[in-house]
Order: sequence, then C-alpha cells, then structure tokens
Amino acid sequence: IQVEESAVSLWNWTVTKHTGAVINDELRAKLRSVACRLICLCEGSDPPEGTIRRQILMSMKTGKGWIDTGKAGLADGFLENAVSSIEKLYAKLRKGSESEADLQVHRADVEKSLFKVLSYQAESVFAQGDFQKAVMCMQRCKDMLMNLPKETCYLSVLCYNFGVETYECKRYEQSSFWLSQSYDIGKMDVKYSVGKEMRAKVLRLLATTYFEWNCTLYLDEALKAISLANQENLHPAGVFLKLKFLLKSGASDEDINSALAEFTHLEMSFDSCLNTAKLLLEHGRESVGFDFLKSVPERFESSPDLGKITLLHIKFLLQNKRELLAKQKIEEIIIGHYTGKQLLPEALNQLHIILWDRAAKYYEEKSYSEALHWYNYSVSFYTPGQIDQNLAKLQRNMASCYLHLKQVDKAKEAVKQAERCDPNSIFTKFSVYKIAVMENNTDTAVEAVIEMGKLAEKPSEHEDRLGVDKNTGSNLLSLAAQIALENDQQIVAIKALEYLSEHLQDCRQLFAALKCLVRLMLSKVMAENEEKRDEDINSIMTYLNLAHKKLAESFTEEKFTGDMRILEAHWFRKVAWNLAVQFKDSPEKMRDFFVLSFKLSQFCPSDKAVLIAQKTCLLMAAAVDLEMGRQQVTPSEQTEHFSQALQHLQTCKEIWKVLKLTGDFAKDPTDTLLLLYEFEARSKLNDPTLHNLMESVWEQPQIEIKTLEIIASLAMESPARYPVLCKKALKSALNLHRKQPVIDAVKFSKCLHSLINVSLPTGLTDLDPCVLQEVWDYFEDALSVVSSTDAYPEMEILWLMTRAWNTGIFQYTVGKYKEAEQWCGLGMRFLNHLGSLKKSYE
Repeated sequence: IQVEESAVSLWNWTVTKHTGAVINDELRAKLRSVACRLICLCEGSDPPEGTIRRQILMSMKTGKGWIDTGKAGLADGFLENAVSSIEKLYAKLRKGSESEADLQVHRADVEKSLFKVLSYQAESVFAQGDFQKAVMCMQRCKDMLMNLPKETCYLSVLCYNFGVETYECKRYEQSSFWLSQSYDIGKMDVKYSVGKEMRAKVLRLLATTYFEWNCTLYLDEALKAISLANQENLHPAGVFLKLKFLLKSGASDEDINSALAEFTHLEMSFDSCLNTAKLLLEHGRESVGFDFLKSVPERFESSPDLGKITLLHIKFLLQNKRELLAKQKIEEIIIGHYTGKQLLPEALNQLHIILWDRAAKYYEEKSYSEALHWYNYSVSFYTPGQIDQNLAKLQRNMASCYLHLKQVDKAKEAVKQAERCDPNSIFTKFSVYKIAVMENNTDTAVEAVIEMGKLAEKPSEHEDRLGVDKNTGSNLLSLAAQIALENDQQIVAIKALEYLSEHLQDCRQLFAALKCLVRLMLSKVMAENEEKRDEDINSIMTYLNLAHKKLAESFTEEKFTGDMRILEAHWFRKVAWNLAVQFKDSPEKMRDFFVLSFKLSQFCPSDKAVLIAQKTCLLMAAAVDLEMGRQQVTPSEQTEHFSQALQHLQTCKEIWKVLKLTGDFAKDPTDTLLLLYEFEARSKLNDPTLHNLMESVWEQPQIEIKTLEIIASLAMESPARYPVLCKKALKSALNLHRKQPVIDAVKFSKCLHSLINVSLPTGLTDLDPCVLQEVWDYFEDALSVVSSTDAYPEMEILWLMTRAWNTGIFQYTVGKYKEAEQWCGLGMRFLNHLGSLKKSYE
C-alpha cells in the first residue's frame, strides 16, 4: 500500500510540475516511468476497476511522454501494458454486465481507450522507422472509426503529420500512402470531417510528393491530386502547382492558358503574378509568359511595383543565358537613368542586387574580369564624387577581384575609393587587412587590426544609422584571425590578436580578443598530437596569465564596470578550471591551471561557490606538488615541490577559515586533508616547526584513527624519518581502538603490528631495557585482545608469536638468558591461541 501511495504521489507531483516548467520533458517521462512501474508491481491478482483504469491512463501517458521526447523505443512496453490492461478491464466489465445495453456501453468506453493507445503505438513504430507496423496500427484505428466518428479528424491529421515527416525525409512512397489515407479518412464522416481547406492542403502536398518522387512516372497522379485539391478549395498555391505540373508534362499553350484562367477567380498578390510569369518563362513559354506579364499591369494599375516587370525580363534573359540581350536592357536602363527615366529607388536597389549577384556568380567561377564588368554596371548608377556606403562596399568587392587578377595596385586604389566614401568604416579597414594578409605583409596587417580596434571602440555615424551590432568590431577582429589562418597565415592572425591584447585600451575589446585567442588555440590543440600540443598549451597559459594581469589593471578603467570585470574573471577562471581537469594526465599542467584558476577567481566576489572553488584549486595544486615531489629524484626538486605545496596549503587554510563561517561543514574532509598534506610537506622538508604542528594535533579530541595511521605512515616515508612521531601517532591510534565499544580486532592488529615494527626493528639485538619493556606491554595488550575475541587474525597471532620468540632468541645469543626465557615464554603464550596452525608449531 505504501509503495502504491508513493507511486501515486510521485505521479501527481510530476503532473503539478508540468505547468511550471520545473522539470524538462525527458525527466518528466522518467518520473512517470518509475511511477507507472511501481503501480504495475502493486497490481495484485484481481485488481479493482479503478486500479486498472489508472494503470491504463498512466501507461498511455508514459508511453506518449517517451514518444514526445524522441525516445519512442522506450514507449513500446508501456503501450503494450496499456493494451493488456484494457483487455483486463473489458473482461472485468463483461463479467459484471447485466444486459446487452450495459455491454455496449462498456465496449464503447474501452474502444475509446484502445483507439488512443493504437494511435500512440502508430506514432511510436513510425518514429522507429517501422512502416508496416505503423500501417497496421493505423488500419486498426481506421476500422474503429465507424464506432468512433468523432476521432475522424484526429486520425486524419495524424496521417497527414506522418505524410509531412516522410515527405521531408524524401520517403515519397510512404508519404504518398499516408497523405492518401489522410484524405480518405478526412472525408469518411461529413459531420466530423477535417474541412475542405484541410483536405485541399493534404491533396496539394500529395501532388507535390508524386511530383518530387518521380515527375515522369507519377505526373498523372500529381495532376489528378492537384485538380481534386482545386475542386475542394481553389487556392493560389493549388493553381500554381497545377501550372507547374502542366508545364512539366509538355501541355499545349491552350491548356496552359486554360489553367491561367483560374487566376481570374482569385485574389493574387503582385509577387504571385510575377512568380507565375517567371515559371512560364523558365519553361520556355515566352509567348504565354509575356502575354501574362502584359495582363499584370491591368490588374495592378496603381501598384508602385510595376518596375519589377523590367527586372523580371532581365532575370529571365540572364537565366536563359541570353546575356547580351540582358546587357542591352541594362544599358538602356543606365541611359534612361540619366535622361529622366529613372527606376524607383526600390526597383533600382533590386537591379543593384541582380548586378551584384551576377558579379558574384562570375567571382565564384573565378571569372574576375567579367565580375568587374558587372560591378562597373552598378558603379554607373553613381554620380562622380558621390558618397555612399554601398559604393564603398562595391569598391571593396572590386578590390577583391583585382587581387585575384594580381592587379594589386588597382585593388589598393579601389580600397582608397572605399575609404573616400566611407573613411571611418571598420569594414574598409578590414579590406586593408585582407590585402595585407594576401601580400603576407605582417606589419601592415597588424596596423590594420589596430585601426579596426579603434573603430570598434567608437563606430562611425553611418554604422550607427545602419544599426550595426555593437559586437561587430570584436567579431571582425576574430574573423581577421580566421581569414589569416585560412590563408595559411596563422602567425599573422595570432600576432595580430596578441598585439591587440597588449595594446587595446577598451577592456571589453581586449578581453574579447583574448577570448578569441583562447578559443582559436583550444580548437587547434584538439586537432594536434601530443608533441605539438605542449607549446600551444603554454600559449594558452600565457593568454590566461595576460588576462589575469589585465584584470588587475582594469580597476583604473572607468568604462569597465565591476560587473564586467566579474563576468570576465568568471569566464577565464572556468576555462582554467576546465583545462586543469582536462589535463589530469599531465600533473604539472593540471597544477598550473588550478593555480591560475585560483588567481583569476580572486577578482570574483567571495561568495560560497567561489570560496569552495578556491579551496579546491589550492588543495588540488598542493596534492599535485606533493605527488610530483614523491616522484622526483634530486633533493632540490623535491624541496621545490614540497615548498610550493606548503605555500598553497597556507593560503588554503586562510580561505577555509572564512568558508567555514558560511555554513555547516561537519562532514567535509578538508581539515583532515590540510593536516595530512601539511604534515607530509613539513616532514619531507625536515621542517623544525613540525613538532609544534603535531602538538596541536595530539590535543584534538575528535581526530580519527585513520588519520593517525596515515600520519604514522608518512612520518617514515622517505625522505622523512620521524620514528618518535610515528610511534606517538600509532599509540594514539591504539588508544582510540581500545576505547571503541567493540574493538575491531583486524584494525587493532594492523595498528599494533606497525607499532611493534617501529619500536622493535628487525635484526637489532642490543636494545634498551626500557624499549623492551615498552614492547613487552604491546604484546601483553595483544594477548588481552586475542583472549577476548575469536576475530583476531590468525596470521597476526602467528606473527606476534614469532616476533616474541625471535626476540628471546636474540637475547639468548647475547647471553641474556633470563630475558630470553621471558620472551620465549611470551611467544609460547600466543601458541595456545593459534587455530589450524597450532599443531605445526607445537
């Protein structure tokens, strides 16, 4: 019952969070899945009707949820469970039905749910690419429409959606099937049909599908479908498609004119008429096309767009490779331009676009002389000395052509003209930069970048009027580096950005340049092998260090606000952090990036998140230095790493003091880590303050046994050697073991083993009696624990017996017979506590 209640609560909670967008769709589907599975586990052998209905609802919605999140495969099990539950419900309802009328009511109720589940199954298998199963599910739904006429519209739209998706994926055969089904279903029930507009829309897409599938093989089907669509609902798009199909079929001009006559019954836009004329002309129907064009002015007498007819004629001539005639038309327009027959401004702009597009076409074809010819047509519409920003752009484009023709002087002259028209344009300076890059002129390229940086700081007036993006300057600076890289001038790009990073006064532009540098180098690093990567990683380190330096200097920049500084610092510190994590296989780089991330984070507010990040950076840096110190061969290198680790730890301790004031860190291991790291660093540096550090440790009431044991181990790890501290730590640990409610014999034995080893080194015979007495007491402690528990490891008992016996033997060899008898007797006392090994040693 508790499981069922929890499942229902989880389901209801998920539903309540749907409207608030608290959780995303995928997480919602996962939560529903959990709730649904829990409900199914609580089903029982004969669940009541309400439980079954709830299972049906939950399974349906869970399955639909997975479909909507794009993971249809996960929906199948839930939908199958819904079908099974529906069958159980029907069986239960039949059992309780007292009359045929009741049974009919129950059957109708069940069919509604089954129809919905089948439609979801159709969606699921369709999404998984199983066309046949989708057809089967849809057909079952279709068969149920006689009893569920209200679902006609829903199923028709579902099939239409399938048709749209398969059409977009160019699965035309499947698309034609789904669209045909959509149309057929949509007209099954007059009362609940989708409407003639929707049916016409379906048919238009069906016709388009046939046409794109195979315009030769299925052209008749396409014509039939579009004719039927126009009968359902006459629409300009339908008439246009019909005209398109007729032209493809090679229909006579008479048939084409008949189709065009349908336009007279429709309200069409001027552009629609132009598109129709364009279609006719593209298919070589010049007579019909021009006749249709003649009718356009009659329909749009007051339209200011009639100049487009002339432009369409030019476009048609160009598209049909009748370029000479097109040029004649353009030259006539140029003459008219200076004789009082000027085009309207909008039409003139369109003509400029045509000319520029034609020039661009020849530019792409590398016919740069011809491209210049078309650009000169555009220039003809400008009066001498005219100042215009588009003319400046035109001159820049011409400069690009001259560059490809190796006419550098003309290119430079064109750029000069652009500067005359638009002297303060960052785009013109960018053209200067491109010429410099093409000439491999590093100095000029860098100078151009400097000018671009100045203009990016204060855009020109006409750029303000154009609404040029405030980030255009930064974007162009990044693009400048990219162009240099694309032209195998990587050094120029990087040098330019580095130069900007050093000299730009605007901090925003400066940091944008640094970001660009970091991004460029990161992408380069990802594509390089390890041999070349180190140098570029060092460059990134340089950029991040420069960012740190500039952030420190930015306090004198009035326009660079504190919030801006914080945002930049966060960006760079996160980059450094991510790089540190990425280079975990390279300890030195990882440490350097963690240290740099800490330095950059000092420009951020000292909130809890930043303090935690700072603490983590320093702990990681200290850990890496300690690890590197362990691996170094020379004492000087070891000393350097342990000293660096100690510096990081001292800073970290100060941060940790502040951080502990912000919340409860009772379970945080930082105190222990700081202690262990500092102990290791100081012990291996032979630091005289080590004993002072440990005095405070011995006084700690809640120090853990494990910590003491690690301290003992570190105290004897080379180059450290502090047997006294080691013994003291092990004694403290042993005392804590004794204070436990139940002594852990295994851990106790290991700790005692270590203590005896450090107190009684193997092979020494001349030992101080006090030392022997101390060790004797440890053996007595061991006997006490061994006698009180069966959990003491047998091998440890054996080891104790052997060490005691051997100590007695060593005493015997030096003539101390009484002590020898005592120690050998002590060893014999352990013999009685051996298990399977006792007979072997008796």
